Amino acid sequence: MKEKNGILYGLGVGPGDPELITLKAARILNSADSVYAAASTKNSYSLAVSISKPHIPDLTPVKMLRFPMTSNLEQKEKAWKENARTLIQEVEKGKIVAFLTLGDSMTYSTYGYILNHVQKLAPQLPVISVPGITSYQASAASLNTPLVEGEESLLVLSGAKGGDHFREFGAVPDTVVFLKAYKNVKDITRVLDEAKLTDHSVAVQNCSLPDQEIIRDIKSLEDCPPNYWTLILTKK
Repeated sequence: MKEKNGILYGLGVGPGDPELITLKAARILNSADSVYAAASTKNSYSLAVSISKPHIPDLTPVKMLRFPMTSNLEQKEKAWKENARTLIQEVEKGKIVAFLTLGDSMTYSTYGYILNHVQKLAPQLPVISVPGITSYQASAASLNTPLVEGEESLLVLSGAKGGDHFREFGAVPDTVVFLKAYKNVKDITRVLDEAKLTDHSVAVQNCSLPDQEIIRDIKSLEDCPPNYWTLILTKK
């Protein structure tokens, strides 16, 4: 009997609404031998698993890979490498392995770090990355606001460290998206104020989920508890 070849799939499962998962991701989940997702070392909850549940057969094992929520690069590198080894070992046994990531598999995703280490540790390992709908695409749709048209430009930034990266740009693009805006929202609103873009900005929290909230007065976020699932979209 021919030995089964394993494959690692990196699946972008969309921003939150289970109906926004792609048909390809759903098909792979239905046939995978095991499913993995990222979780904090502090708890086992995974929104990516919650999104994917309807497409995962009851008998398919779903396992959490632990990632520390820390700014210590050495600790993060250690976790990425160890979790990459776990996935490699599963695939080398001939298993079809799916690793879930929110939004798109190649946009600010945990999978990107895992993929980097998999390619270094096992460059011959079969890997297929499957794209997914991003939170900013879904947010623009919920606002009925085109992201870009004609010759317009789009800038996507991480807001994890505030607005400093935006300040480095000489010209302001037509559309700007700040992802991961929750912790440093005050500095982001400040930099948008500096660029006279506050009135053209809107925040979206819990995009595409039942408790989605659209906040048109982004300055009001400065006095609210930080919400992890916050992005800010600005269009001139």
